[in-house]
Amino acid sequence: MRRLPPLAAVRVFEAAARLENFTAAANELGMTQAAVSYQVKLLEERLGAALFVREKGRARLTGLGLRLLPQLTKAFDTIEGAFAELREEDEGLLTVATTFTFANTWLAWRLGAFQVEHPDLAVRLATSNKLVDLKAGEADVAIRAGAQPWEGLVAIELMKVDFSPMCAPSFWQRMTEQLGRAPTPADLPNLPLISPEDYWWDKWFEAAGVESADRPKKPGLRLDSQADEGHAAMGGQGFVLLTPAFWKNDVRDGRLCQPFDLTATAGFRYWLCIAPERRNVPKIKRFREWLLRQVEASKAAPLEAVA
Repeated sequence: MRRLPPLAAVRVFEAAARLENFTAAANELGMTQAAVSYQVKLLEERLGAALFVREKGRARLTGLGLRLLPQLTKAFDTIEGAFAELREEDEGLLTVATTFTFANTWLAWRLGAFQVEHPDLAVRLATSNKLVDLKAGEADVAIRAGAQPWEGLVAIELMKVDFSPMCAPSFWQRMTEQLGRAPTPADLPNLPLISPEDYWWDKWFEAAGVESADRPKKPGLRLDSQADEGHAAMGGQGFVLLTPAFWKNDVRDGRLCQPFDLTATAGFRYWLCIAPERRNVPKIKRFREWLLRQVEASKAAPLEAVA
């Protein structure tokens, strides 16, 4: 246990001793001269000895005060330097926490543009499905999927999470040849599905008017993230439910196709989450404004169908 005198009194003493004037110390610290005198008196009583000899217009240090001043000034310089270094590091690095899927299918494709616009700001992308504590400083912002905003955080809606069956064009062609015609939504329960037990399939079949209560849920490839599922679909492993907005580049380049225009949703949305006390931090404000522009631009870009 540290046996320290009241730090407020120590801070006042250091300023008064350095400036040799109680009025000047009061101005520097934003206090009244009476408050400075009171704090100095508290410290002198704690030490049992005088620290100043009061003279007109000047507060001259006693021998004890002269011994304390250099060490205290050095200590406060060290503290000030530590916080300045931390502040400089904080201002120069933006940490964005998000899911593996959102990072790899949407954000990573665009983040370079933010760096070009803000070359003074380094960006660290932390990808994990675990929640981070924004108030504890584990990240500056988080982008997460959920049905409702999180209590105690500023949550800005970015986009809804909808989904539709997608597959590799070669797989679509193979299924067409197998059936002798283009597959319909009613055919899908009996065709290879990726993550067939995912309840999203039931949501989509319901929207498509396909009875799915008794659909055969064959053992199939089951993956933990939409990003992994999308790449499995590109490899011709089957139909998979994907969020079309995340896969526009792959549709455009012919790695995936979206055979049906119909999308469904389970009520989830992606949100930009910020700790309330940090919402106006300049680097966070710059990222928020940039991200919202990117979201709007993405919504306006059409999905090129390939089938």
